[in-house]
Amino acid sequence: MDQALTIGRLAQRSGTNPPTIRYYEQIGLLKAPDRRGSGHRVYGSDDLRRLTFIRRCRDFGFPIEQVRSLVDLTENADRSCVDARDLAQENLTAVRQKLKELKALEASLAQLVTDCDAVCVGGPGPSCVILEDLSEQPKPRCGSC
Repeated sequence: MDQALTIGRLAQRSGTNPPTIRYYEQIGLLKAPDRRGSGHRVYGSDDLRRLTFIRRCRDFGFPIEQVRSLVDLTENADRSCVDARDLAQENLTAVRQKLKELKALEASLAQLVTDCDAVCVGGPGPSCVILEDLSEQPKPRCGSC
């Protein structure tokens, strides 16, 4: 083995924790490691490279199944770079949708704070417009509802 790493050193060098490494092994994203006579796992530089790749994919928000596909792309010359681009585009679309939802949430929370400042700030808690608003059914979002 070109570089014997324990699970602790692998975790440290890859920025991943040992339980996550064991999970990736369990679901097949990482191959089962070699073991010493004592039973301790031993990893090499290829394992470090692959784990770093997986962690970076996760940092970019790729779900496990997309990570699995991206890992396959690194090993399969028959697959096209377009597959990686398509997965990245799919993830980008999902992130943009989440941002849109977060911006709507931000606006709603800002309105709650504004309403409280204008109507009841400093008054008794049970009379707070924020609490009243949160106890009501949400208003329909579409114009024809």
